[in-house]
Amino acid sequence: MNKKLQIGIVGLSKGNGHPYSWAAICNGYNPELMKNCPFPAIPEYLAMQQWPKAKIPNVEVTHIWTQDLSISENVAKASLISKISGSLEEMATQVDAILFARDDAENHEKMVMPFLKAGLPIFIDKPLALDLGTANRILQAQSYESQVFSCSSLRFADELILTKEDLNKIGEVTFVEAQISKYWETYSVHLIEPMIRSLPQRGKLVGVSSEKIGEVIKAKIRWENVSAFVSTYAAYNLPIEIKYFGTKDFVVKRFHDSFSAFKKSIEVFLEVIEHLSVPIPREETLEIIEIIEKGRQ
Repeated sequence: MNKKLQIGIVGLSKGNGHPYSWAAICNGYNPELMKNCPFPAIPEYLAMQQWPKAKIPNVEVTHIWTQDLSISENVAKASLISKISGSLEEMATQVDAILFARDDAENHEKMVMPFLKAGLPIFIDKPLALDLGTANRILQAQSYESQVFSCSSLRFADELILTKEDLNKIGEVTFVEAQISKYWETYSVHLIEPMIRSLPQRGKLVGVSSEKIGEVIKAKIRWENVSAFVSTYAAYNLPIEIKYFGTKDFVVKRFHDSFSAFKKSIEVFLEVIEHLSVPIPREETLEIIEIIEKGRQ
């Protein structure tokens, strides 16, 4: 990319600190002010990196908009963002691309429209939508095929993806079991996305059923060649874990590197902008959303 790309970042939804971390990955950050970030894991993993080497080159988050000016100012100071936009429509005239760092998917369709209409490339945080109808309307509103990029950043967490060595050990995958804290609507995608990336042989989606026990949701997903149990535990602080069972053995994959996953997903978005590519097949994104929709309680 020849010129420095100017990016606008949109936040902040409940429980989601991505505006702090995603902007810092592009800009660097102020360590003292980042201590005021209400998500303590973020300054912890940022402090583990080497700065400014850890920054993504040739890109800067120059503008931020959130629903609250004080939040915008706090993020801007911590993550070295120079300008605060007065509205989504205003931001659409000020930048080259958008990091839409909110995971309240029920609001995505309405909030991303100013950017889609302006023709700006946009990374929409997971999940794109909570149902296929909404997802298809967002994609149909694109000005061009590669305008929308959307995924869970955990798709790019190497520690969750099956390797050739794993497959040699466990054989053909027949069953998967996965767990994560928090809520199905916003967090199940963190399990489903890396699972689907690791299971190209899964076949067509056959069915999804789920059961709610208190605040716990347990969903059974059936493809033609593989089945999976995916559980979200709203009130419990559990590690993010995927167990792959094969014909010979099993392997446990556990997530631990937020910074690398977030950075890689933003880097892929920048490649999308540069090459007008669609690196994640749309049918795969829609399959993930179909599972989320059918697993909701």
